[in-house]
Amino acid sequence: MSTKMSTIKTMNATVNVVCYKWKTLSNGEHPLMLRICKDGKRKYQSLGISVNPRYWDFKKNVPKSKCPNLEYIQKIILDKKLEFQERMLEMKADQKDYSAETLVAMRGQTTTIKTVGSFYQEIIAQCKADNKCGNRLVYLNSYNSLMRFTKGKLEIPFDVVNVAWLERYEKWLRANGNKETTISLMFRTLRSTYNKAINAKCARTSDYPFNEYKISKFDTTTQKRAIAKTEMLKFTETSQPIGQKKYVELSKDIFIFSYLCGGINFTDIANLTQENIVNGRLHYIRQKTGKLIKIGIPQEAMLIIEKYAKEGNGYLFPILNVKVHKTALQKQNRIHKIRGKVNEVLRILGKRLGIEANITTYVARHSFASVLKKSGVNIALISEALGHSDLATTQIYLDSFDNEQVDEAMKNLL
Repeated sequence: MSTKMSTIKTMNATVNVVCYKWKTLSNGEHPLMLRICKDGKRKYQSLGISVNPRYWDFKKNVPKSKCPNLEYIQKIILDKKLEFQERMLEMKADQKDYSAETLVAMRGQTTTIKTVGSFYQEIIAQCKADNKCGNRLVYLNSYNSLMRFTKGKLEIPFDVVNVAWLERYEKWLRANGNKETTISLMFRTLRSTYNKAINAKCARTSDYPFNEYKISKFDTTTQKRAIAKTEMLKFTETSQPIGQKKYVELSKDIFIFSYLCGGINFTDIANLTQENIVNGRLHYIRQKTGKLIKIGIPQEAMLIIEKYAKEGNGYLFPILNVKVHKTALQKQNRIHKIRGKVNEVLRILGKRLGIEANITTYVARHSFASVLKKSGVNIALISEALGHSDLATTQIYLDSFDNEQVDEAMKNLL
């Protein structure tokens, strides 16, 4: 091993290996120590190995050619010095100062670079293990988008994802017809992934591009989704035949039920069971916010529930099946599939009814709030029911009113 290999200098720091002759072990050998010198201060760290002094070249600070286990000792020395070199380079990249003592204390904290693709897969797998199906789907959609953008070549280090790369990705998303809200979600998820990678020491803070590339520039104001009461009533009156007969009635009923029952969303509807009906009222935990919702069930909504009593498979609506969909992921996949089919039917039906808006299950939630507002219902009860900014606050507003007030307000829906 050459003298050049035995010493590393970076940012006025020197790292070399010495045979620590001031300490003699019981077998007559001296321990090998890593010596870090910076700003006139020294710090030693044991390598966990020792040598007989006759096999050590004290001038060059390397083991002699006849040293027992020479290759093993050389490997230990080289690996340890490379580890400290990486620590120093990382501190330099992050523009952080350090001392010999803090450099030693960084043991086990050095960055282990991972690719964007592999780190995404780790997050997705962890979400699945934690039953965080909503988060899993968000990261999976982002991963799939990036895979399409890179043409399947996502095994790249995070430092490749710079401002220019992000601008190309934005241009690609727009060229593929993505709306502003979708683009914003893709970038927020990518930024979250980058932050998680930095926290996990899998990416460097110095490479972080989102201080310069601002996601706030995207216009995420949701377009108006509500339709008028007269248009909602068309869904209760129509019997127009559409393809996919299996889902036509179900789609209409879910849309109307959501409108009549406080704008309850599709996921919460899918998870309703008979236990959610308490004294003629609907009690359920909103999955998105974790808030308990208690709301009256209008007669028209109760008739819809009774309609599916025999085919609910353990639920109020025939979306999930207690015998088939047991895990959170199975439920999520099933809900995602059926919601797509329901929305397809609603879009076709909306066009046939002459409604200009693009009808989806979420329109029912917006319409619930809009119709009540136009009917003169107290703004404090419904002003944030659309959930554009803070759904948790919306539920707090609703909780502050008596059941009778809510029930009285809901008489304006039909």
